[in-house]
Amino acid sequence: MSVLENWQEWKDFLGDRLHHAQNEGMNENVVNDLAYQIGDYLANQVQAKNDQEKVLADLWSVATPQEQHAIANMMVKLVQNNGGQQQH
Repeated sequence: MSVLENWQEWKDFLGDRLHHAQNEGMNENVVNDLAYQIGDYLANQVQAKNDQEKVLADLWSVATPQEQHAIANMMVKLVQNNGGQQQH
């Protein structure tokens, strides 16, 4: 099963990658910009695998670029608080 097929596994995967990036010294602005780029790629190139991803893709499709950045920033916050390993 792909990590994209299970919402909790997807959040854990993103959280782990986020913590790795932060441990490597990436600042918050770079992380948020990468989250936006990943969100844009996923929304336009990858078929949603679960209901949560479908909702995000639908929201992304109607959002302005500023709103898309806000969605990406919220996903970063979500995985910081709930996904993967806890922050140190």
